[in-house]
Amino acid sequence: MTVRPLIGVSTYLEAGARWGVWELEAALLPAGYPRLVQRAGGLAAMLPPDAPEHAAATVARLDGLVVAGGPDVEPVRYGAAPDPRTGPPARARDTWELALIQAALAAGVPLLGICRGMQLLNVALGGTLVQHINGHAEVPGVFGHHPVKPVPGTVYGDLAPEETSVPAYHHQAVDRLGEGLLASAHASDGTVEAIELPGPPWVLGVQWHPEMGTDLRVMRGLVAAAVNAG
Repeated sequence: MTVRPLIGVSTYLEAGARWGVWELEAALLPAGYPRLVQRAGGLAAMLPPDAPEHAAATVARLDGLVVAGGPDVEPVRYGAAPDPRTGPPARARDTWELALIQAALAAGVPLLGICRGMQLLNVALGGTLVQHINGHAEVPGVFGHHPVKPVPGTVYGDLAPEETSVPAYHHQAVDRLGEGLLASAHASDGTVEAIELPGPPWVLGVQWHPEMGTDLRVMRGLVAAAVNAG
């Protein structure tokens, strides 16, 4: 029997969630994330925010890491003042996920950043963000779809060589690329839709939400890299 690689996925920590008669603080993750890992052949593990000094030991137990979507990255992380349209900070999550990213890069653990996760990867490597763009989150709470065009010869371009319609919901985007990062896909308006770090290790960020669609290629790329790295 093939052993499925263990893929850690960062999670939300919410002040109150209801189930039954209870309303308690909860570590939450939209079910699409673990389902996508499972459908791609991996074993999913939730990683709620923790002290950053535990990131290296956490990553050492993993075969691959997913930094999930979520709230806006606090602009101070990339040296900017907050735009009025930027959401409230999630400082504990920023600190934890930045530590996870740095630990994964240092240990050579394959890494996939999704939406916020891609933006945080860019920030972790010294890049900056555009704090608001129009047209990529048109209806509040509803995922839209738009085409992305791959850059040939990149990791993403090899996974998905044709223009692909992707599920998306975001109002921020990569501005200046972080050190060593390459843009590997773009939207029709020029927005950077995927970034990667020439490897090894396997490091990819996508601006869209593959967990909300049926295309397994990006996650299968991470799972394959996790198997090969092990």
